Amino acid sequence: MDQEPIVLLSSREIEKMRQAGRMAAELLDYLEPMVQSGVSTLELNDAAEEWTQARGAKSAPLGYPSGSDNPFPKSICTSVNEVVCHGIPSAKQILRDGDIINIDVTPLLDGYHGDTSRTFFVGEPSPLARKLVEVTEECMWRGIRAVKPGARIGDIGAAIQEYAEANGFSVVRDFVGHGVGRIFHSGPQIPHYGTRGKGKKLRPGMVFTIEPMINEGTYEVEILADKWTAVTKDRKLSAQFEHTIAVTQDGVEVLTLLPERVPAVGTV
Repeated sequence: MDQEPIVLLSSREIEKMRQAGRMAAELLDYLEPMVQSGVSTLELNDAAEEWTQARGAKSAPLGYPSGSDNPFPKSICTSVNEVVCHGIPSAKQILRDGDIINIDVTPLLDGYHGDTSRTFFVGEPSPLARKLVEVTEECMWRGIRAVKPGARIGDIGAAIQEYAEANGFSVVRDFVGHGVGRIFHSGPQIPHYGTRGKGKKLRPGMVFTIEPMINEGTYEVEILADKWTAVTKDRKLSAQFEHTIAVTQDGVEVLTLLPERVPAVGTV
């Protein structure tokens, strides 16, 4: 059950979210050419931090949550191979040919969070890794296409779960999409599995992430000793894609997709 209230954003606030979302998308584009064998995940982190600061924004993950005795220590999340999410960049973690890496970024621009992630290939992936990543991206889009006023949160999860499981993969249960705006994580929670017609009704002005984590094997995860890094329990591969979306009067708008890449705003 959601503990956090659901905030409906005004048109002015959604414009702020567009700006933050565009910055997040541009940051991933900036990092993409650096995703190569021999590069450390700390190098990616430091490049992201420098780029973000140069544009007058902050990296929301750094020090999150404030006041915690174990805040996230870096500016982005770098989740390699069996890491499901919240991987901590490190000088010791060197990318190798055949790896897959999810990079999750959240610049904080003018008080609003742009939250997005993609999974990238390092060199040439195995056929299985390629299939997993491609299916995961399509899962995200199927979830997005389920969004419209009057639809239910369960419609999103059902669309994702059906496609993932039809391709022989599993959907992580322990981490879900979330409301986002001035607050990094708020209501509603958006599970990436579920039943059509169930859950809260979607309303114009809702802004939240859809970010399925799809696993090669079991959907079960474990949290490592750093209390952040989540890995697959069977240590098989995991992939993730994430967009921040807004429910509009007649459909959905993807806020973390650059305009030149939009397939069809409103219908997706």
